[in-house]
Amino acid sequence: MGHPENGRLLMQRGTLDYIRFGGGERTLVLLPGVGDGLKTVRGMAAPFAMLYRELARDFTVYAFSRGNELAPGTGTREMAGELSEAMDMLGLSGAAVVGVSQGGMIAQWLAIDHPDKVKCLVLTVTTARTNPTLQGCIDRWSEMARRGDYQGIMLDTAERSYSPKRVRQARLAYRLLGNVGRPDSFDRFLAEAASCVTHDALEDLDRISCPTLVIGGTDDRIATGEASEEIAARIPGARLYMYEGLGHGLYEEAKDFIPRVAAFCRGAR
Repeated sequence: MGHPENGRLLMQRGTLDYIRFGGGERTLVLLPGVGDGLKTVRGMAAPFAMLYRELARDFTVYAFSRGNELAPGTGTREMAGELSEAMDMLGLSGAAVVGVSQGGMIAQWLAIDHPDKVKCLVLTVTTARTNPTLQGCIDRWSEMARRGDYQGIMLDTAERSYSPKRVRQARLAYRLLGNVGRPDSFDRFLAEAASCVTHDALEDLDRISCPTLVIGGTDDRIATGEASEEIAARIPGARLYMYEGLGHGLYEEAKDFIPRVAAFCRGAR
């Protein structure tokens, strides 16, 4: 898996955390979802290396957070621009880019505006524009964040992401752990959440020219499965894979998710 590394870049607007692991000749970039607003990837290099060890066999893997000093009103397109700058600083281009949820929104703009950075694209449980289901989730989580209700955000996310068995496990874990992991400030989370409901790349998706795999869940109660279908219909030549009966947390629950992503990225030329 190579030696897992935690890094921090000094950007024009502040700092940006990333991690690196694996030793493959090709580059793969992971972009996590809006939970990044509660905790960045900093310090997570070793756990990510274990979780994504199948990717580490063939790729040098980077996972990027959004900037630490994220200003209110920053949109997903601006986040993609900053990500492109971070990749330039690390000498990265032509990467396999895997975006999950809000990370998938940023990945869309990266492929549209900075095509040299993206050799192939995997968009997981994400959307090209807001919808009533997503809007309701973001409104609810934002209100909890303004109250400082960290446990409420985590429990509500779990309820809407996982299958019944996994939800039961999550309830127990969060009740035992309480506020472990609670951020000192929710400002960054609120900025990331707001960017989800202003995201709209639908009319630009036909500019994505790289091989693309769209992965969704038929029971996605956050982004919706229909959103994945819409994205795949708009990107020329995109492949679509829908997990029956799984929701927004399918990337954690589906045992074949990582092998599926690895196979697609290995085969993309």
